[in-house]
Amino acid sequence: MKSSSPLKWFATREGLYYVALAVLLVVLLPLALDPFRLNMVGKYLTYAFVAIGLVMCWGKAGILSLGQGVFFGLGGYCMAMFLKLEASTPEATAIQSTPGIPDFMDWNQLTELPWFWEPFHSFSFTLLAVIGVPVLLAFVIGFAMFTRRVGGVYFAIITQAIAAILTILIIGQQGYTGGVNGITDLQTLNGWDIRTDEARTILYFVCVGMLFLCLFVARLVQNRKLGRILVAMNAQENRVRFSGYDVAAFKIFVFCLAAAFAGVGGAMFTLIVGFMSPSFIGIVASIEMVIFCALGGRLSILGAVYGALLVNAAKSGFSESFPELWPFAMGALFIGVVLAFPNGLAGLYQTYVMPLEDKIFKRNKGAQLEAKPAEKAAEPKPTAEKTPDYDPMIDSYSPEKS
Repeated sequence: MKSSSPLKWFATREGLYYVALAVLLVVLLPLALDPFRLNMVGKYLTYAFVAIGLVMCWGKAGILSLGQGVFFGLGGYCMAMFLKLEASTPEATAIQSTPGIPDFMDWNQLTELPWFWEPFHSFSFTLLAVIGVPVLLAFVIGFAMFTRRVGGVYFAIITQAIAAILTILIIGQQGYTGGVNGITDLQTLNGWDIRTDEARTILYFVCVGMLFLCLFVARLVQNRKLGRILVAMNAQENRVRFSGYDVAAFKIFVFCLAAAFAGVGGAMFTLIVGFMSPSFIGIVASIEMVIFCALGGRLSILGAVYGALLVNAAKSGFSESFPELWPFAMGALFIGVVLAFPNGLAGLYQTYVMPLEDKIFKRNKGAQLEAKPAEKAAEPKPTAEKTPDYDPMIDSYSPEKS
């Protein structure tokens, strides 16, 4: 019976939502879009990793971070460093003054590879660094802030300042980081050309697979006791602290988890797009990532994916026609979401669509019970069905209703 339980979950309403998203990303979009547009969707999905982390960090635990672009960029830069070193062999850089180092280092008159670049010759180390470097920085920030009970607006401002500082640092250290241009001209991954349409299609499916892995990790956390503590901590932090829980430790954990998701997204962005620059780390990029989460629904991990897809698709379409007006449209969108439907698309779906689904499910259950009256007595009483990614505890503990 236990072995069949995962399969039974896919037949539940929550499981069907995940199946629907998988069908959309794995079947419908690859069939409907050409390789160029599919590559753009893959780029949008890399932002969904950050949005999922923000749902756990902001929606569940109440920690609003305006610097998630920092972790996204660190993961992307770690992958870009490996790819750049692979493209900077002595044979490929023979025309440089110092062959064997990245071109931007040669332009800035560096004569040897910096020591912190050396480990990125190893692909295994790079994979560990993609997650480890963002998590390490998140741990340092979280430990410094949360153990001193810094939160709310103050924490949001501090993370925004960190995003600005890191951007300035990367641009200023041009010889080590590529400066404002970033790390470009990335060609191969372990000898595999990532610039072809076939390679980009494969990377798209890899991105989808990693996205669902992060979705299930987030779902695992929110459906366990840990997730309930995060929600309760969001609403009544002092009550959770007086109950004997270490609130700072829980905040550090969820902040590091969000950083890990963002780091994976940044690495996939580098592979799919083919470069990484400081423009994806700064304040504007970080605020846009919060908008993805807010539009999809800061209480829904699935809503975060749809929010990232819709906002970026609208950004691409709108900016192609009115590039100078897009920042104003983004600001208006954020204000409209906060004022009109604070729970985002997931909240609208729950309010207007799920009641219709409830009627359909009840109808189907009634028909099954009438068809099998003998089994009715043996079956246990049905428990109240939980709505996907919208734990009933949220209604009781959310700050809006407390």
